[in-house]
Amino acid sequence: MNLTHEQQAFLAEIPDAMFRQSVRDFMVNQQFRKDYWVKGARRLTVLEQAEALRRQRLLLVSHRPDVPLKVSGALGDAALSEAVYLPLLDLMADHQPRTLAQMEDALRARGLSFPQVLQAAVVLAGAGHLAPVQDDEAVASARKATQAANTHLLQHARGSGDISYLAIPVTGGGVAVGRFQQLFLLAQQQGRKTPQEWAQFTWDLLAAQGQRMLKDGQALDTAQDNLAELTAQATVFAEKHLPGLRALGLA
Repeated sequence: MNLTHEQQAFLAEIPDAMFRQSVRDFMVNQQFRKDYWVKGARRLTVLEQAEALRRQRLLLVSHRPDVPLKVSGALGDAALSEAVYLPLLDLMADHQPRTLAQMEDALRARGLSFPQVLQAAVVLAGAGHLAPVQDDEAVASARKATQAANTHLLQHARGSGDISYLAIPVTGGGVAVGRFQQLFLLAQQQGRKTPQEWAQFTWDLLAAQGQRMLKDGQALDTAQDNLAELTAQATVFAEKHLPGLRALGLA
């Protein structure tokens, strides 16, 4: 997906790992890397690696029907095998964390092997649809701090949209959440229960600051139009995004 056969052969002839990776960056025009660099690494045996992988938990953070069966690389798009990815996505559609071993057991009847499950999980995680889950002790340890940080960020979103991420205790990382989605979460925290109530809460904040919604690049003038647009966004948020955010420990 990213390198031609000629490029792969050329890289294989470069003995220095750092120079080899730099050459690869030029090949794919990559200017930013997300690698972990480990000093003094001790390699696991094949058995230890397989056991550690099977213990790894993951959960689906995307809305199941919105996950496309394709991924993009430097050479273009590639289609994902329906026979492999559809059963895995259906299994994870409830947004509950599962180990790779549990996925393997559940999908064995569908004829999937562990290497197939592992590769599919890696691809979906790389595309941002699956997220690795920390152990329960780490999640519990992080929850108080992430709740405090997110409470501050949600309050900040009342007047600004410059911070579009929230902290996640389940993964130990962050997740992209836009300003209006943050305000919907804040409304929920303050006891509003329906998308209509979240939209009204958000519109009251915007109107008090002289702010308006945009639709198709145009500002909406009337309160009715603004409220209708916010209600539509809140409804989509409730149906598509909120279940995944709840699974991540946000709501």
